Amino acid sequence: MSTGTGAGADTDTGTGGQGAEPGRTPLARQWTTWVPVVAVLVLGIGWGRDLPGPVVAVVGLCLIGSVLSAVHHAEVVAHRVGEPFGSLVLAVAVTVIEVGLIVMLMADGGDKASTYARDTVFAAVMITCNGIVGLSLLVAALRRRVAVFNAEGSGGALATVITLAAMTLVLPSFTTSQPGPEFTGVQLAFAAVASLCLYGLFVAVQTVRHRDYFLPVAREGQEAPGDDEHAPPPTPRETWGSLALLVLALVAVVGNAKLISPAIEDGVESAGLPKAVVGVVIALMVLLPETLAAVRAARRDRVQTSLNLAYGSAIASIGLTIPAIALASVWLSGPLVLGLGPLHLALLTLTAAVSALTVVPGRATLLQGGVHLVLFAAFVFLSFSP
Repeated sequence: MSTGTGAGADTDTGTGGQGAEPGRTPLARQWTTWVPVVAVLVLGIGWGRDLPGPVVAVVGLCLIGSVLSAVHHAEVVAHRVGEPFGSLVLAVAVTVIEVGLIVMLMADGGDKASTYARDTVFAAVMITCNGIVGLSLLVAALRRRVAVFNAEGSGGALATVITLAAMTLVLPSFTTSQPGPEFTGVQLAFAAVASLCLYGLFVAVQTVRHRDYFLPVAREGQEAPGDDEHAPPPTPRETWGSLALLVLALVAVVGNAKLISPAIEDGVESAGLPKAVVGVVIALMVLLPETLAAVRAARRDRVQTSLNLAYGSAIASIGLTIPAIALASVWLSGPLVLGLGPLHLALLTLTAAVSALTVVPGRATLLQGGVHLVLFAAFVFLSFSP
């Protein structure tokens, strides 16, 4: 998802394609144009091969560069289309490609990969609802003492996240038709259709029916933060160019994450860590663009955009991933474990309660940001040491 801020508009490279403007660097001459291309070439060369250590390091650098490029081009597109439409761009793109990564890992892993979908989706929920939200609130509160946002929009998004998470990650641990924390085929189909419908309903409310609920709010005596009106939006040609480069960068992010995932799996196994760590690390890498974009929005007092990013990413992660995995399970071998264990159920319940208390007032301080970050730290720590 993008910040929708046109955040880069106040720098000489930020609009990502306003080469016609005085002092602007043309799109073809920016490093954010060439890094995704190089990263995809590296991806093509390394795909399907065992990579030595130095090559893994090069892939890691390409991954980081692609993340930064994705944030940049997402902000260009968002500056053109405005909020809240811009907030859907990066989330949907990242989630669609994330689904492909999960399916590839499950197809290659067999029975040992039966929990990859659950671990990655749950990690995405915890990263977005605690990591991204906490960091955004902390940054905004440090700069302006109190972070302000729209409680109606954020509350509706949070309710959607909690409902989707409970329906797809909690209920499988309590159903009795299938042994273990798994859905039957019919239950999985129902959860998939319900998730997709709920996601579609949220997008319709966010972009059409109650669009104003998801726009940045004004502080008392001030106008709402705008879309950097001092900077003209990119032209349609530049916008389409950045959109293409955004998709290319995201392909590079997820593809290179897939390339280094064997090294991650080997490291996890040799260290004797739980398999769930693989899902956590992959989710952290894939969600880096969202995190950077959210923090940049919070620095510009557009906390609502940051929350749109966080909760919208969580909704997309569940609402698109579960239907895709349900469809893929028709041809994937091995079980599909979706139900969370007691430890993660407790973390999810605590996250839901704390998030509700954060969102309801429409204002947050350093304390709320710190609480969410502590929850995120607890999740990461307990993933490595359950």
